[in-house]
Amino acid sequence: MVIAKTVVIALGGNAILQPGQKGVYEEQLENVRKTCVQVVAMMEDGYRVVITHGNGPQVGNILIQNEAGSGQVPAMPLDVCGAESQGLIGYMIQQSLSNLLRGSGESTPVVTLVTQMVVDKRDPAFQKPTKPVGPFYDEAKARRAMAEKGETWIEDSGRGWRKVVPSPDPVRIVERDAILALVESGAVVVANGGGGIPVVDEGGVLTGVEAVIDKDLGGQRLAADIGADVFLILTDVPRVAINYRKPDQMELDSMTLDEVERYQREGHFKAGSMGPKVEACRRFVVNCGGLAIISSLDSAIDALKGRAGTWITANGERKPN
Repeated sequence: MVIAKTVVIALGGNAILQPGQKGVYEEQLENVRKTCVQVVAMMEDGYRVVITHGNGPQVGNILIQNEAGSGQVPAMPLDVCGAESQGLIGYMIQQSLSNLLRGSGESTPVVTLVTQMVVDKRDPAFQKPTKPVGPFYDEAKARRAMAEKGETWIEDSGRGWRKVVPSPDPVRIVERDAILALVESGAVVVANGGGGIPVVDEGGVLTGVEAVIDKDLGGQRLAADIGADVFLILTDVPRVAINYRKPDQMELDSMTLDEVERYQREGHFKAGSMGPKVEACRRFVVNCGGLAIISSLDSAIDALKGRAGTWITANGERKPN
């Protein structure tokens, strides 16, 4: 019997909300539906699929709703906002994928799992918050929040002030065994949205913390924890590039681990864009020995077959799955 390969698909923001869109539910649902067409094609090719996703715009909107409604209902903490976003995005993926599967005669169950990610409370990130969250405000509000609540705020590129929170490294998925059981049962699992809800584990007691886990690093932790064969990051560019947006820009079909680390040292991958994606892939290959791919959303199937995207393996080998 041939055992299906398990692929963890990490969906970037463009899979849910396209640049220039208002972000209304109908827009997001249609984007998700188009993404799920790609997922069904992977399943038809025999892959077992686990899906994770970003949640930045959705959490940002929830924080705006918190602020706007604070005079009538209590605002929820950031970890709870993350949980809310996992539910709303998971619902869209779950419903869209289920509809497409039924339309093609498949009865595969699709399950969304609210997922907690353990982080280390001693992580240096807690001493130096760097991740902007929520909308932009004027300096007066920022100063007031810093003075009254002890929060950290920064001026962001002349656009206003934003709150920043820690971005600790993901350590362990609390629901790992449940995810594995669901995958083994044949279900498509949507899990670890937004990198997971950050929690600390103190003597077996879990407590949410105000932080944001990088979604790509969280996706790598998911792929490693469930023993995935392939970690596929889908974003808005066709391949990884060095010398990005320079006259000598070069897109890469493949990278060895040595090449990844050399390009990282040379500063080719910026922290706010390709940097965490490449690092997540590097960690997956180092720790799991599998295949990591970065590709555009509309080239997912071709990327798995070796015809698109950037493949990252220990030795740079590129051959069809």
